Amino acid sequence: MRRWQEAGDDRGSSPVDFVLVGALLTTLTLAVLQLGFAVYVRNVVHDAAVEGAHYAALADTTLEDGADRTRLSIARAVGDAFAGDVSAAQSDRLGHPTAVVTVRTTLPVIGLLGVPYGLEVDADAPLESLGEE
Repeated sequence: MRRWQEAGDDRGSSPVDFVLVGALLTTLTLAVLQLGFAVYVRNVVHDAAVEGAHYAALADTTLEDGADRTRLSIARAVGDAFAGDVSAAQSDRLGHPTAVVTVRTTLPVIGLLGVPYGLEVDADAPLESLGEE
């Protein structure tokens, strides 16, 4: 009977409980922070692509000007490492000429480390004309 009473003794279990629960809560907190960072990077890249497409669509700018503006916006917000692969092209979406800016960048998984070219975002804007139509 003495062994059963010793087995039911709770002394010393608090540190073990603290470590187990603390590790779980720390992991969950870091996972939520990482998800927030990944969403932030995605939003920054998307907004920069939209801004670059609108800039490239202006009548007095070129497509490369829009790509440069996109690179600059991304570099200022999250760093040069995320502004590596930016391209701009002209397209005829829905029968109307548009400027399309495409950004392929790293999708952050652990801190700033992540899947290279795991995130691709494109944005388009109708091209301006100087009264030709």
